[in-house]
Amino acid sequence: MTYNFNEIIQRDNTNSIKYDFAKQSGKPEGLLPLWVADMDFKTPGPVVEALVEKSKHGIFGYSESGQDYFFVLKDWFKTNFEWDIRPDWLVKTPGVVYAIATAIRGMTVKGDGILIQQPVYYPFSEIIRINERKLVVNQLVYEKGRYTIDFADFENKIIANNVKLFILCNPHNPVGRVWTREELTRLGDICLKHQVTVISDEIHQDFIYPGHKHLVFADLKPEFLKISITCTAPTKTFNLAGLQISNIFIKDRELRKKFVDEMTKSGYNELNVMGLVACTAAYSQGREWLNELRTYLVGNLDFVRRFLSEKLPQIKLVEPEGTYLVWLDFNELGLSEMDLEDLIINKAGLWLDKGIMFGAGGEGFQRINIASPRVILEQALTQLEQAINS
Repeated sequence: MTYNFNEIIQRDNTNSIKYDFAKQSGKPEGLLPLWVADMDFKTPGPVVEALVEKSKHGIFGYSESGQDYFFVLKDWFKTNFEWDIRPDWLVKTPGVVYAIATAIRGMTVKGDGILIQQPVYYPFSEIIRINERKLVVNQLVYEKGRYTIDFADFENKIIANNVKLFILCNPHNPVGRVWTREELTRLGDICLKHQVTVISDEIHQDFIYPGHKHLVFADLKPEFLKISITCTAPTKTFNLAGLQISNIFIKDRELRKKFVDEMTKSGYNELNVMGLVACTAAYSQGREWLNELRTYLVGNLDFVRRFLSEKLPQIKLVEPEGTYLVWLDFNELGLSEMDLEDLIINKAGLWLDKGIMFGAGGEGFQRINIASPRVILEQALTQLEQAINS
């Protein structure tokens, strides 16, 4: 490989949420952190170089992106997902969670039902509740180590709760599903039937394992494009979360106006200039780095699979189809949530994301981030093995 993903980079004392804020998060210091979804790999060299060059200019005034920014996005989505985007669809925001919160406020009123599919990325439920909307859950079905959708329950929940908005997570975080054309089409047809707007969180779209393919929900049918708010970002892909940049695509003029008006109410206008620079460099010059990273992550996943099979067979890997976040089933240990947390934190010395954070169906699970040098993964799993065996 051209890039060394085995390099261990010191992240302590860098104001890293992942490494430096255990105490503030109510955790013991010194835990090995594999929780939040940022990677322990340096962003591609061309991105760093572009940021350095911008820094040398020495002026960081109000900034906006030009045509070159859009053409870089257009090429990325056309090449990778066969999706033709248009300039007027694009709304740039500081993050996908911000965009989802903005859409919730702009497309619904207090008390409206918003549907999600738990266990799912926990900020979804948080922002629904804090914005005083009604949380409606279509719980995913877990059978024989795989998750599927209960479509009858999905439609019934929409009808019974007068749901106005559905937040789709694809690829799904944390269960790792990459929804098929048939699944997405069935969801979309139900939403069309009941006039439900779809926020499609596709931030993990660049991490798809062999044998699977990411499909842009809005691109499956012209009718879906009219009801969709598609949320994307280079931040998960190129480890740029701290630069606050995401690209939201809304074709329907009325939906887009509501979204932009809500952004205006929040007082948000110009983006972080470094985010614009990094996004442009990453999408235009980061492809080789990303391809090598994907290969490395497949190796990491293989390592986790073998380790669990050989040394910790009581912990079941839920085979991911996408993302670098792995969902582990600890239920065979027969531990209470309190005892499982004690095992992970106090005995194994690890900081993972506990399953119950992700809502209904998360009991007895833990989410682990495998986007680290393999030696760190080995250390983490060895600590877990020793804790369980003791």
